[in-house]
Amino acid sequence: MHIRDQIEANLQAAFNPGHLQVVDDSESHRGHAGWREGGQTHFNVVIRADVFRDQSRLARHRAVHAALGADLVARIHALSLDIGA
Repeated sequence: MHIRDQIEANLQAAFNPGHLQVVDDSESHRGHAGWREGGQTHFNVVIRADVFRDQSRLARHRAVHAALGADLVARIHALSLDIGA
């Protein structure tokens, strides 16, 4: 399974979001730190879920990282998160 698909599956399962967009932006970072042949290194995530409504920004980021899991996060060089309710 591709990393993008794993990110999407983990976030869907954990938060049942009303909106979820996961974009592999690796190619635009070609030649930069952390880039690998084949991509799957840099991701942009936009997620909207009711569970985030009363959480601080830090709590939202921690929840997303926990849902992704340490093993998956370790395989990602850069993860941009836009999280809201």
